[in-house]
Amino acid sequence: MVSTQLAPTRGARTPARPWAAVLTLAAATFAVVTTEMLPVGLLPALARDLRVSAGTAGLAVTLPGLVAAAAAPLLPVAVRRADRRTVLCALLLLLAAANLLTAYAPAFPVLLAARLLVGVCIGGVWAVAAGLGARLLPGPSAGRATAVVFSGIAVASVLGVPAGTLLGSVAGPRWAFAAMAGCALAVAGALAAVLPPLPAGRPVRLGTFPGLLRHPPVRRALTTVALLVTGHFAAYTYVRPVLQRAPGSGAALVSALLLGYGLAGVAGNFAGGALAARDPRRALRLIAVGLGAVVLLLIPAGGSTALSGALLVAWGLAYGAVSVTAQNVLSAAAPQAPEAASALFAGVFNTAIALGALTGGRLADGPGPTAVLAVGAALALAAALAAGPVAGRPG
Repeated sequence: MVSTQLAPTRGARTPARPWAAVLTLAAATFAVVTTEMLPVGLLPALARDLRVSAGTAGLAVTLPGLVAAAAAPLLPVAVRRADRRTVLCALLLLLAAANLLTAYAPAFPVLLAARLLVGVCIGGVWAVAAGLGARLLPGPSAGRATAVVFSGIAVASVLGVPAGTLLGSVAGPRWAFAAMAGCALAVAGALAAVLPPLPAGRPVRLGTFPGLLRHPPVRRALTTVALLVTGHFAAYTYVRPVLQRAPGSGAALVSALLLGYGLAGVAGNFAGGALAARDPRRALRLIAVGLGAVVLLLIPAGGSTALSGALLVAWGLAYGAVSVTAQNVLSAAAPQAPEAASALFAGVFNTAIALGALTGGRLADGPGPTAVLAVGAALALAAALAAGPVAGRPG
């Protein structure tokens, strides 16, 4: 069995309400993920409002992900001696400002500048916050605390983005971003009030990353994440046309199926946290096998709405467990440099999102939905091989 328990950082103080502190971190991840994905549901309205094409408006989604991939390893280096509570509060205040700038942007270049700032916030929050659950609640509760922090992703998908899209459709897209500015400001206040002082641990330097990448368990874990997340987003980004192949699957039914996927993702996040607390590498390998199998089975299931829906829920369960499980694998692989490992994880994850969406788009425009599913499944199954032997076996 692999232990993921981390010793408290010297100089840190245990919070009086540790679970409240962990929940504020979940609120921070909720705020950045909702802000990142909100334009997806508002692209047509944004394009009309700013007089650009829908394809050009899509840069509002692509740019933050690419900036986040670069910011994740660089920001911990830039703030290596700063208190992590201060860093997180500053990032949430910057997120509030970026959302306000988006809401009032008079032209598309200004909106892109605001979305660039969003990318900095995404990469920074993930690099700093991902490993803090185990620091706030070390020992047996570390796995559950990490799962709560990562639950912000699933809740953003199920609640945050749909709610923002609804507000944008009723009141206009600018009001949706203004509301997210208020949300980010409230989260910044909660972080300042609830988090204890969190002095920086071992300073993160640029030279830390090559050393980590030379460590086989870290390299293996990041390769697994890259393959698994690329495969997932290659298939999931274009899952709607896959679901619409089944007879009688109209827009309302597909939306209901995707809601079921999102709810399953919330459950999968906590189930994955429980599995990862016992043996994270074995859990990640099982998740990769399960996700690959489910996506592959969607190919012959295309003629059945019921079977496609059941497989989509299973997909949500599997993918919901990916982030928290991978974070536990990285924590176990690099206990001496948890923040640097989290920064690499966030960088690889965001790069894989962009690469997966690009790959899926090429396949969707060429061979079609079956090829999208086949390649997504193949990458997920390759991730299971990249994870290496399960714990307790040589290698």
